[in-house]
Amino acid sequence: MRELILKPEICSFDTFEEFVTEYGVGEGDLIITNEYILNKYEKKDQLQAKIIYQEKYGSGEPSDEMFEAMYRDIADMKACRRVIGIGGGTVLDLSKLFALERCMPVEDLYMKKFPTVKNKKLILIPTTCGTGSEVTNISILAFCKKNTKIGLAVDELYADEAVMIPEFLENLPFSVFATSSVDALIHAVESGLSPKATAYTKMFGDRAMEIILRGYQKIAREGQEARKGLLKDFLIASNFAGIAFGTAGCGPVHALSYPLGGTFHVPHGEANYAIFSGVMRMYEKKGENEALADLKERLGRILGCGKEEAFERLDQLLSCILSKKTLKAYGADKELLAQWSKSVEESQQRLLKNSPMPLMYEDYLEIYGWLYE
Repeated sequence: MRELILKPEICSFDTFEEFVTEYGVGEGDLIITNEYILNKYEKKDQLQAKIIYQEKYGSGEPSDEMFEAMYRDIADMKACRRVIGIGGGTVLDLSKLFALERCMPVEDLYMKKFPTVKNKKLILIPTTCGTGSEVTNISILAFCKKNTKIGLAVDELYADEAVMIPEFLENLPFSVFATSSVDALIHAVESGLSPKATAYTKMFGDRAMEIILRGYQKIAREGQEARKGLLKDFLIASNFAGIAFGTAGCGPVHALSYPLGGTFHVPHGEANYAIFSGVMRMYEKKGENEALADLKERLGRILGCGKEEAFERLDQLLSCILSKKTLKAYGADKELLAQWSKSVEESQQRLLKNSPMPLMYEDYLEIYGWLYE
């Protein structure tokens, strides 16, 4: 049994300027980022690297169409020696694919119709506090014609180096901070419930959960501006959660959120939050097992309540950070819920096998039904 997988070397710098100097960023580097991120770097125009701005190819979650359009605009991938991804989950997941020798057609890559071979150094720098993608081997794309998301998880997608720069979080809007950090919390929770969880992954996941929830308690007491003094803590917590689910995996929350995100282009963390309480309710309905009891005890210790109140207290705290919408409010109808349940059953077994208890089509449909209105 794998106890802990930690492939990237983890580095940190106070500023992006220090990173650029230390790494000698320039010719031969492909930087994938967002323009508003790089605009804060005063010497941006002096960089000799090739720069691709993700938002010029579409907004929201990464998709097959977005990736293919970006790939077409990069004239010569052979001249690239390093790929440097600087951004949130969208940018980091796309950047992983550019480090491969062959990545087109991208649907064939995800269907594993040809081998994945990495031939460039990959450096990932997160600018949100949620994805954990900088330390995982997973890249998730929305496939537009399929109306769902599919994840590719192979060792070739690990970064060579993950670089932590808290400076990038300073101007993060509260809404992005909220959705990304809730995503990290769910990573920590799902990795702890996974049958693949180990003492090592639980150590990272538990610490991530504690940092995030303690931070939320402070924000709930003092207001949104209180997050400004917690940004480095949240960045570390996101990284810890990424390490935890990089080995133990995520589960049904992610599996059931993919159709919502793919259909209505809902940000990943928000989609997970919309599904989270429904999956926890299903676990409780099916009967408490050791993993679920352990989670509730840990939550109770952090939230200052008994384990029977843990999920209710957690919902109350999360509602102070992020409002939750119903599936109907996103635009879903009852027929779509059945389609989503079928899609989950057919295409998300990679995630479903990490459930702490068996779930099936009827369970997915019931969860969606609870969350519908």
